[in-house]
Amino acid sequence: MESLLPARRPVQTAPPAAEATQPVETGKPREIPVEAIERNPFQTRTRFDETQLEELAASITATGVVQPILVRPLADGRFQLIAGERRWLASKKAGKATIPAMIRPVSDEQAMEMTIVENLQRADLNPMEQARAFDRLTREFKMTQEQMAQRTGKNRTSIANFMRLLRLPVEIQGKVEAGELTFGHARALLALEDPETMRKAAQKIGALAMSVRQTETFVNGLLHPESKPKAAEKAEDPVDPNVREAQDRLQRALGLKVRIHDKNGRGQVVIEYARLEDFDTLLEAVLGARD
Repeated sequence: MESLLPARRPVQTAPPAAEATQPVETGKPREIPVEAIERNPFQTRTRFDETQLEELAASITATGVVQPILVRPLADGRFQLIAGERRWLASKKAGKATIPAMIRPVSDEQAMEMTIVENLQRADLNPMEQARAFDRLTREFKMTQEQMAQRTGKNRTSIANFMRLLRLPVEIQGKVEAGELTFGHARALLALEDPETMRKAAQKIGALAMSVRQTETFVNGLLHPESKPKAAEKAEDPVDPNVREAQDRLQRALGLKVRIHDKNGRGQVVIEYARLEDFDTLLEAVLGARD
């Protein structure tokens, strides 16, 4: 599956302001030709609902574009989108010759960051698009989860949980992207850790159209299979239902294996992690709750 966030590649870089072939205005919008605009190579979203585009095109035909798009100048009088691709596409559908735009002479890196952050502030990205966007902010701009939270207005724990989706097998990521599995389904599957077990579980979840709660119960059953003790082995002490419920709640919340060993109100909580990323997620969940 191709990455939703395209890899770095050479793009046409904006010329210095003094050499640009068109005036650069940064304080107010100006009308620029729709056909002089090029698509943003850093765009986070790859799926646009055709019905919604048609509705927006009808609205633009009736009342025009209410909010200007954001572009940066290129050579030869052309521009590149930074934000507002839906408005641009809908304007083309509506047959508009021009569109109001704010012009910002920014670098490739600035354009990429602005595009990703602007998209993350929207509510219509699917979970995998969000996961890859956060991952790219980490890789390309070395942003911490705290910095991403400040820039996008999202909770640090939520950011960590989205980024953990990238540990899912590619086939399951595709199901999440297509809407066949929700974020809740995917988060429950992560507790299984083994890719092949995840794939088989995802197939059953889809075949039986399980809800998120049913999926959590199903996954917990895989993690805690009922087994008969061998005659030569001493049977384990039964687990108190309240302890088991607390253990399962912690497991669902963290997406990690949790064991609670309790005896007369004293004991241990053991949280297992297989990767450093899991440990970072645990720290974010525990320490973030204190802030």
